[in-house]
Amino acid sequence: MAAKVGDQIPDVKLKVMGEKGPTDLSTKEFFAGKKVVLFAVPGAFTPTCSAAHLPGYVVNADKIKAKGVDAIICVSVNDAFVMDAWGKGQNAEELIMAADGNGDFAKAMGLTMDGSGFGMGTRSQRYALVAEDGKITALNVEAPGKFEVSAAEAIMSAL
Repeated sequence: MAAKVGDQIPDVKLKVMGEKGPTDLSTKEFFAGKKVVLFAVPGAFTPTCSAAHLPGYVVNADKIKAKGVDAIICVSVNDAFVMDAWGKGQNAEELIMAADGNGDFAKAMGLTMDGSGFGMGTRSQRYALVAEDGKITALNVEAPGKFEVSAAEAIMSAL
């Protein structure tokens, strides 16, 4: 069942790149007491994700944080090394680039997609959400092949 407004963020360990390599980021601990924008993409370095989705959050990070957001997280079913390289290549220093390598978070959110036709296996759907103290207060899930409601500009209107 897909996550919805009012649900708690699933308790999953994502991976982020630390000084000594990949480290765990517990969603339960990280979201506690914070207002967080999380957006999920089907894949790092893929066309729409690299040309529009991530860059929109990079250029609007200050505006989003000015609305009381403590952190912006980009999640993809990739490994921490790929997410780190993608973030560096996109100048995403203000964002947390989180790896959902096994798709556990995507599955727990109920927001997976079958990318096997593109040789990508099971991936995350494209979406963006706002969570306050771990509770989803806004959730914008894209229709297949679309990029409209999960853009940075769209999620800013939900803040």
